[in-house]
Amino acid sequence: MSGAPKVATEVRDVHKIERIGAHSHIRGLGLDDALDARKISQGMVGQRGARKAAGIILKMIQEGKIAGRAVLIAGQPGTGKTALAMALAKALGEDTPFTMLAGSEIFSLEMSDVISIDKSTGRITVLGRSFARSRDYDAMGPQTRFVQCPEGELQKRKEVVHTVSLHEVDVINSRTQGFLALFAGDTGEIKSEVREQIDAKVAEWKEEGKADVIPGVLFIDEVHMLDIECFSFLNRALEQETSPVVIMATNRGITNIRDLGTLDLGIGVVHGGTDYKSPHGIPLDLLDRMLIISTVPYTEKEIRQIIDIRSEEEDVEISEDAKDLLTKIGMDTSLRYCLHLITTANLVAQKRHSSEVEVQDVRRVYSLFVDVKRSTQFLIDYQQEFMFNELEEGGDDKEKSEEEEGDIKMQED
Repeated sequence: MSGAPKVATEVRDVHKIERIGAHSHIRGLGLDDALDARKISQGMVGQRGARKAAGIILKMIQEGKIAGRAVLIAGQPGTGKTALAMALAKALGEDTPFTMLAGSEIFSLEMSDVISIDKSTGRITVLGRSFARSRDYDAMGPQTRFVQCPEGELQKRKEVVHTVSLHEVDVINSRTQGFLALFAGDTGEIKSEVREQIDAKVAEWKEEGKADVIPGVLFIDEVHMLDIECFSFLNRALEQETSPVVIMATNRGITNIRDLGTLDLGIGVVHGGTDYKSPHGIPLDLLDRMLIISTVPYTEKEIRQIIDIRSEEEDVEISEDAKDLLTKIGMDTSLRYCLHLITTANLVAQKRHSSEVEVQDVRRVYSLFVDVKRSTQFLIDYQQEFMFNELEEGGDDKEKSEEEEGDIKMQED
């Protein structure tokens, strides 16, 4: 007697994927009513002077007194420049759009200010025909009905406020079906004539009281990646009335302004750009128009506080000894590197069925994932094994490698 075949079913648990960004713990600038920075507030730690300066910029943006200005956040790598800009975006709220991009993403389309339009939509709903005009029509359908004209004041008044950006208005008016281009993302090139007409119309609405212009914010990270033509455009754009507040960030010192490269036109090689050195890789005439906010490296205590905040944000339990080791790694290498080790160390701890990250887990991931200094030392030690090598064998490189070797070694307790 043969029975029915047995079917083995496998049930898999569906886990919810939660993505945590590098700055997802930031809620604002962490300032009090007097615009003084608290020690730890809204995910921000340290940089009290820079946060207070950003708070003044925030107040001026909210009051509409700083449109068309440029702010430069300058500091060493890992000192919280991008975090400061993200905190400013959180503090501004949703009514003031915050557009963020990197210097290498610059192309022809630029986001500008945000306007709020208060006007009638033009939509009319027909309730019926007036009895007073019933004799004016010779032919009427069966669905036609007559109603009395309302007397006295208006029965209902509805005010509609639309919030759109000037870029969206430019896209809508740039082609016959420009409204659909907003959803498709293929906005194409917008002619300067269209932008000028929109600017004139917005100025007319502003004079009539139909529109209220709110300055927007454009954040350009790694601004040293821009070339001389982009800086020239920013110089001119910042002088316009409808320009947004431009916030830039860079970690460069005195360096060359980015060259446009070379172009072979068949008649010879044409060199573009400039070889002039300038602070932060930005032309001096543009630097003169900026308000510069400086950031300083984090102290050991501040790095420990940031590790506490990030471990809570990523829902990772870390022992006190492991936090001390991560703090030491952050001081010897960089803040970003030690924060990256939190999640990886948690995975190693889960593999050994532990709910808490211990020192051995941190040491394990520290040996698996190298930082920039150790990676550079590896390249120096084994430079002859690689296909291309531009380092010259000599005393300078050898002495430099010996000095770096003493700095990058981690002392284990």
